[in-house]
Amino acid sequence: MGHVNDPEVIKRLLTTPARWAVVGLSNNPRRVALGVSRYMLDQRGMDIIPVNLKGEDVHGQRGYRKLADIPGGIDVVNCFVNSQKVGPVVDQAIEAGAKAVWLQLGVIDEAAAERAKAAGLDVVMDTCPMIEAPALGL
Repeated sequence: MGHVNDPEVIKRLLTTPARWAVVGLSNNPRRVALGVSRYMLDQRGMDIIPVNLKGEDVHGQRGYRKLADIPGGIDVVNCFVNSQKVGPVVDQAIEAGAKAVWLQLGVIDEAAAERAKAAGLDVVMDTCPMIEAPALGL
C-alpha cells in the first residue's frame, strides 16, 4: 500500500511557524511555486527559503543552490520538482536534518517517501498547502 497523508500532520505543518525550504522556487511567474510560496509567507506566516539552480533570491528572501548550503536548519522541504527528480531532493532533506518533506501536487515517489519516514521525517505527498489549508478550515 502506498503513502497516505495524515490530516493531523498536514494541519500541524500548516499551523506551526517554521522554516520552509522551497526547492524549485524561482521568480518565474509561470511556475506555481511562486504563488504557493507567497501564500505560505503571507497567509501562513512561514519563513520561506528559496532553493533553485541559480541560488536566486525570491520574495526578498536569500536563495540557495542546495539544501546543504542553508544555515540554521530547515523544518520543512517543500518539493516543486517532478517525480523523477524528487528522490535525491528527499535524500538531501534527510541529510540536512529537515523534520518534514512536502511533495507538491502531482509529485509522487513512494520509495523516497518511505526513506523519509524511516529517517523520522513527516511526509506529505501529492497535494498542495493551498488545497489543504481551506479543506482543513485554516
